[in-house]
Amino acid sequence: MAFRVPTPDVSVVDLTARLSKPATYDQIKAAMKKASEGELKGILDYTEDDVVSTDFVGDTHSSIFDAKAGIALSDTFVKLVAWYDNEFGYSTRCVELIEFMASKDTF
Repeated sequence: MAFRVPTPDVSVVDLTARLSKPATYDQIKAAMKKASEGELKGILDYTEDDVVSTDFVGDTHSSIFDAKAGIALSDTFVKLVAWYDNEFGYSTRCVELIEFMASKDTF
């Protein structure tokens, strides 16, 4: 698979991993979708759309799992793909950290 990233601020993670336990790609997608709707909501997003890098400019998520771009090479060897706006997503996390720290301030 080839990636064309024509924007200066969107990046892609192309992760190839060996799993300690067997899993189908559908199971991995389901786990990523569940995480994006649960404890990682707002941080991780999930897409099954046909996407290009410019679709993620200004996205506040730290990572957007691209379900169509990954593949299971075997039940223990997978390739996963995720996109992120490395300026906007990072800045959003910084603001959230500052807000969290301010909420704990006990001057």
